[in-house]
Amino acid sequence: MKRLTAFAGCCLFALSTTAAFAAEDASCQKIRVGVVGWTDVVATTAVANELLGSLGYQTTQTQASQQIIFAGIQKKQIDVFLGYWKPIMDDNIKPFLASKSVKVAAEPSLNDAIAVLAVPTYTAEQGLRTFADIAKFKDQLDGKIYGIESGSGANTAIQKMIDTNQFGLGGFKLIESSEAAMLTAVKRAVKNNKPVVFFGWKPHPMNIQMPITYLTGSEDVFGPNDGAATVSTVTAPDFAQRCPNADRLLANLRFTSDQEAQLMQPIMDREDPAKVARQWLKANPEVVKGWLAGVTTFDGKNGVESAFASLK
Repeated sequence: MKRLTAFAGCCLFALSTTAAFAAEDASCQKIRVGVVGWTDVVATTAVANELLGSLGYQTTQTQASQQIIFAGIQKKQIDVFLGYWKPIMDDNIKPFLASKSVKVAAEPSLNDAIAVLAVPTYTAEQGLRTFADIAKFKDQLDGKIYGIESGSGANTAIQKMIDTNQFGLGGFKLIESSEAAMLTAVKRAVKNNKPVVFFGWKPHPMNIQMPITYLTGSEDVFGPNDGAATVSTVTAPDFAQRCPNADRLLANLRFTSDQEAQLMQPIMDREDPAKVARQWLKANPEVVKGWLAGVTTFDGKNGVESAFASLK
């Protein structure tokens, strides 16, 4: 009788182990990803898409503003978003966190980010080093501060400073545009050696393409420590329970600013993000192995073997 009990226990253990690596629910195979038009988010999303594809998942992308993406997750139209910049997006995500309609990953995917107003270094050398200095250069700046897309947390913070005349910015105008258009305006100013204030961030190739100085004395307008930031993944609240394997992969994705800059530069040079991500993954096998720790294919097979076979 004891032998039968022991045998039954072994069988139950084997069955439970198999179940732990069994295929996920069919609804998990198609993963809907939200993406804002920031190059870093485009790059990391492309990496995630390539890895998920190599494991047998199918992904679709919806490019939209932060608010629309958070609302899409709330309405169960989007599953995943890899671009929550904290604290710059805090105001936009706050109501969705309050209603528990989105979930932020326990650990950031990027820890050494920064997002705050910046100037070309030659402008800093002329004396524009702090937020309080901006108003002194109003005429040279044509009364303009360059932001990014309408509705972004960065633009909200800039407009609030203008509306409340914080730092004496009451007479300034926020110039809203896409990331690419903003950078074009900044590069034009740099070419003419003209002062310009714009929303800058790291990781981004702009930090390599031109000498940049991030302004200090922000009085926490862009969060503590003058724009120090993290980037995290946001999912539907039940995503981890429904799709634990895919969620494990997303939780494993941790980047450094240098890695993201490597991915972003060719994308900004108009190379296809999927091609860039694929080439980078092939060139960094040890990173891929780490990201796939404890991850299987959609149907429960060896994740590392499947990924490398797919990436050949």
